[in-house]
Parts: sequence; C-alpha cells; structure tokens
Amino acid sequence: MRVTTSFPLGTLRDTPSEAEIISHQLLLKGGYIRRVNSGIYAYMPIMFRVIEKISAIIDQELNSIGCTKLLLPQLHPADLWKKSKRWEGYTAGEGIMFHLKDRQGKEFGLGPTHEEVITSIASEIINSYKQLPQCFYQIQTKFRDEIRPRFGLMRSREFIMKDGYSFHSSQKDLASFYEKMGQAYANIFQNCGLHTVGVEADSGAIGGASSKEFMVTANAGEDTILFTESGSYAANIEKAFSIPSQAIPLNNYSSELLDTPNQKTIEDICKKNNLDPSQIVKVVIFIGKFEDKTEVPIIACIRGDQHINEVKLFNLLNKKYASNLIQLKILEDNTIIKKNLVNFPLGFIGPDIGNKTIKIDSNWNKKWFKIADQSASNLSTFISGGNQVNTHKVFREFSFTEKDYLIADIRNAKKGDKININSDEKLKEAKGIEIGHIFQLGQKYSEKLNANFSDKDGKLQNLWMGCYGIGVTRIAQAAIEQNHDENGICWPIQIAPFQIIIIPTNLKDPIQKELTEEIYEDLKNNKIDVLLDDRDDRAGVKFKDADLIGIPFQIIIGRDSINKEVEFSSRATKTKIKISTNKLLEKFISESKVMYNKNS
Repeated sequence: MRVTTSFPLGTLRDTPSEAEIISHQLLLKGGYIRRVNSGIYAYMPIMFRVIEKISAIIDQELNSIGCTKLLLPQLHPADLWKKSKRWEGYTAGEGIMFHLKDRQGKEFGLGPTHEEVITSIASEIINSYKQLPQCFYQIQTKFRDEIRPRFGLMRSREFIMKDGYSFHSSQKDLASFYEKMGQAYANIFQNCGLHTVGVEADSGAIGGASSKEFMVTANAGEDTILFTESGSYAANIEKAFSIPSQAIPLNNYSSELLDTPNQKTIEDICKKNNLDPSQIVKVVIFIGKFEDKTEVPIIACIRGDQHINEVKLFNLLNKKYASNLIQLKILEDNTIIKKNLVNFPLGFIGPDIGNKTIKIDSNWNKKWFKIADQSASNLSTFISGGNQVNTHKVFREFSFTEKDYLIADIRNAKKGDKININSDEKLKEAKGIEIGHIFQLGQKYSEKLNANFSDKDGKLQNLWMGCYGIGVTRIAQAAIEQNHDENGICWPIQIAPFQIIIIPTNLKDPIQKELTEEIYEDLKNNKIDVLLDDRDDRAGVKFKDADLIGIPFQIIIGRDSINKEVEFSSRATKTKIKISTNKLLEKFISESKVMYNKNS
C-alpha cells in the first residue's frame, strides 16, 4: 500500500494529555486510534490491520480444535438476563451494562458478554448427546459502561473481543475441553508474539467452578499476579491463597482495657501502645445488598497485618445466600452510622459485638453474618476493639467458634508468603494485563435457561458449559507495552500492520523513484506485506514516523540507489546494513524468520 493514496498516516508530534501509559500514548501518537469520546475510540486503517491479523491467528487456532465461528446479536432482550438472574446485577447501581427501552417499552441491553444468548440458542438446536460436544465463537464489539474508562483500549466502553462457548454432555468432557482450550490460548498468544503467564483466577460475575486468566506482565497492568519463581504456582491476587507469616505472641499484657483516644487505625494503635499488627484482630463492617432487595450486615475479622480480599468475601456470601449479591459496601461513613446506628462505635469494634441484632428502625432489624479469616481464628489472645468509643480490649482465650463464626479464607495473599507449610518457596509479585480468560461454567446457565439434552438412557440432562474470552484490542495494546522503545512501537512481526516499510529519501530523484517502484512491486509480487511512504516530505519526518509506527523492517533508499544498493534495518534491534537490491528479498526472508522464531 501507498501512504499517499490508500494509507494516510495520522501521526502526532505531541503526547495527548489524556494518555497516562506508554501504550496508550503510542497508539494515539502513531495514528492507530482516534478518541471519539471517553472510552470510545475509532480504529484507524493501520490499527484495523493489526486487529485483523490477531483475529486471523485466533481463527486458525480455534478452527484447529473444532470450534465454529458465528455472529450473535449485540442487542439482548432483558428477559434472557432476568432468567439467568444477572439483569439486576448488571444494570442496577454500578452495573456495567448499557440498557434501554424500545418504543414498545421492552427492555434491552447492549451485550458485555453472550452467555444468555448462546445458551438460549443451544436450548433450541441441541437435543441429543449425539450432537455434543459443540463450541461456538465470535469476534465482535462488546459494550461495558465503565465507571472510569482509562488507559485507552485497556479499559474502554466499547472494545473488540473473541468470546466462545462450549457445550458438553458431562463435567469430565467439559474439563477435558477446558484444558484443550487453555493450550490453544497459549498458542494464540505465542503466535501473536506475546509472553504471557497463565494464572488461577476468580470467575467473577460470569460464574463457574474454575477459571484461568492469561496475563501479559507489564508495569501498567491493573491486575496483581502472585507467583513462585519455579512456576509451580501462579494466581491473580483476587484468587491467590498463601500461608501468612507467624504472628508475634501477645504475652504478659497486664491491662484488660486500653484507652485509645482517636486511635482508629492499626498503625496508630501499634505506635502508641508498643504493639505489632499481628497481635491485633481488625473488625470490618460491611453491608451486603442482594438482588431480592434484602440487606445483610456483616462482621469480617482479620489479623491486623493482613487485608480483606473483598472478591473472596463477595463470592463467599454469594454461596451462602439464595439471592445474588449485588453490592458489598464497607461502612466507613460516619454520617451513615450516625443516621442509622445511634452510638455505634465505628473504629472501636471487637469480635464480640455481633451477639445482638442491629435495630435501626421498625423496618430494619437484622442479624449479623459473622466471618473470621483463618489468620484471626488462629489467635486466642489478641487486642481488638472494646465496643465503646476510644477503647480497645485484651481478648484472652477467645474462640471464634464455628457456631458463631464462619471460618474462611478472606485475606489477600501477598509477596513473601509461603504457598504451603512444607515448602520454603515464597510468592513473588508482578503487575499484569489480562488478555484472555477461560471458565468452566458448569450448569449455571443451562439450568436457568432450560438448555438440556437427552443422554444415552433417554433422560433429560442440563448441558455442561464452558466460556472462553480474548480481548482482541487489548492484545494489540498489551503487545505495545511489551515492545516499545524511546522512539515508538516495535511490533512483533506476527501482528504488525505491515512487515516492511520502504522509505525513499528523495522521490524527485528519478533514479531513487525508479528503484523504489521496482522494490515495491517485487515485494508485493512475493506476497510480502509492504507499505511505501511515498509522501513528498523530508526524510527526517519519514524516519521519525517509521520508528513511531513500529513496522519491523525498513528499507531506506538514498544516494546509493545509483549502485542498486539500499539500507536494510531492523526496528527492534536497530541494526542497519547496506545491501544490494538483488539480495534484499533473501535478507528479508532470513531476518523475518529469525524474528518469528524469537517472538514465538
């Protein structure tokens, strides 16, 4: 393609103020995307070529394991989501689904994901075990009403995603296909030139028994990954389990009550009373709001040097209650407390507060749901709130009995923790960008949407389901996070918009112009993806743009064209050689093979 006639470059010299991370900056400066509104971007021709190459890699790998491509509607009837009991959670409060009513007053949502739609279709077309297994996938625009869109394509309101859904006759068959899909994902990301880490993950609002995320490690990542050096364990912090360090025993502490004026934080209490955080039990109060409109007050106890993992807590509550949990809100606002709970000693609460119901008014008389993390339940003597303002208390031989408390893992694992008591391996920490996620959904959706089949004995059974997502536009931006330098992008050759760019320094020179056309046609005839920068512009401008947009190889045509020689350079390695044009094709093929093998 030629820049002047079919591929205009929209590069920028200044960094847009909205772009916080390098990949977002380079996408905007390189003319790959244009901002239309907050979290909404146009994919320019050069970006769309990257998207198409990523999509082709996905198609090839998924087709090889028997998946079938289709295209599902983006506009979803609310009735389907109400059947799965996800409508309220996705549309109420801080829900992420854009939703609307048509002229007849019927409710619809713009699809952030397609479990309901594909399960409904499967219920109509799959009748017998003889039709199983099946896996359908699509590559399509998704919509999510992000509270704070940021980082360009990393967290946008509209994005391109590959989502796939498999249907099986048994849990065993689902588990087998899940492993096969996991390997396909590893191949896809490798074939895109990315280095990824597969980690255990929380299933979130999608649900299911188990899931795995594929992460690109990068400082700009919004997720925290915990892993061992040996690779024996890796998990997202939302899911990670570890053994906390040993608590320092609380010995010979004579006082029963501690006067702790305005000492609400662990740091304040420790500093002014010569204590260690591991000697304290922190009590945090939450209110859980459920889909059936009920509200439940929650006491969560954890050791003072640890932090509550709200995702683990959220999932635990979801399992314990019949209705779906919509919101989990920590009580930190004194105005709420003063309005609803007279003289409630927020900041000075102990684990024994939950022996009575909370009565705010005639419409709100609730029993506490009490949870203790294992780090707290393993302590028998500790300091905690005295249940009156400005007071803490020494608890001696206190027991978090299973009668009163649910004992569960609700803490954040952290770097330096051991993964088990029999190993010296400690967790390390890194930031990651999630680009893929696979789930074993089980029968969650098939049961609610009545998607069943006849088994070998003629009995009706609910379909077993898997779900598999890849952020196509996220892959593109994550690739830039892993592949850039001070001058711009250094695309992996597998997904680069072009493999090579030709840069004539002076097209007014007839010798240069003739040689440029000769090389351009030769590369095209050999099926090489080539871009010709035929702009009537200064050579320095062309060089800067070429480095910025990051095409893997450059052919620079200058004064040596009279001798049929050009400069061949690699964008990533910055190596340059002078080469005869009759050896140019051979050199490109050789260098591109090296790059393919290195990236893969």
